[in-house]
Amino acid sequence: MKKTTHAAEQQRPDVKAARQRWRKAQPALDSARLVFIDETGLNTKMARRYGRCPRSRRCLARIPHGHWQSSTFIAALRAEKITAPFLIEGAVNAEVFTAYLEKVLCPELRPGDIVILDNLSTHKVAGGSALITACGASVRYLPPHSPDLNPIEMAFAKLKAHLRHAGARTLGDLQNAVVSALASFQPQHCQGFFRHAQYASI
Repeated sequence: MKKTTHAAEQQRPDVKAARQRWRKAQPALDSARLVFIDETGLNTKMARRYGRCPRSRRCLARIPHGHWQSSTFIAALRAEKITAPFLIEGAVNAEVFTAYLEKVLCPELRPGDIVILDNLSTHKVAGGSALITACGASVRYLPPHSPDLNPIEMAFAKLKAHLRHAGARTLGDLQNAVVSALASFQPQHCQGFFRHAQYASI
């Protein structure tokens, strides 16, 4: 039986109390206003985890061993779509995240939106909240160690499954694969991610 794992820190009294408060408030949140932000790492050595081969033969796949390129994908998840996608070579720092908020996310926000992020220090960059509130939106932070409360994590899992199948070996091919993967997301997928994380359906 496959195990389902959670951060052990969720059992800390302070984290447990914060999670309980968040869960209690979830039914009152208007899903049509929620905008979940996060990032995930991608690279040019992604490959399918399973394959087919003749019985008694080992299933082999070739992936880069010593030379590959890494990138970071940032996006926002609404209840009906993925929006504000952004792919950058390497990791995200405060400067990059600020640029993402200003140039990519904020033009997509609507007055009354609630932007929800985790507690990553980069997400609390100085001036970040001001950029969001200037659009008429508000900001909330998830409880610590609670990726299960962010439905975009399931969207990223679907994205990565597509990318493993694509097997891109250059950043250009990876970018094209991301575009193709995003086109496969339908409103019912996004609504399912919200329901799985126990946010009210729309």
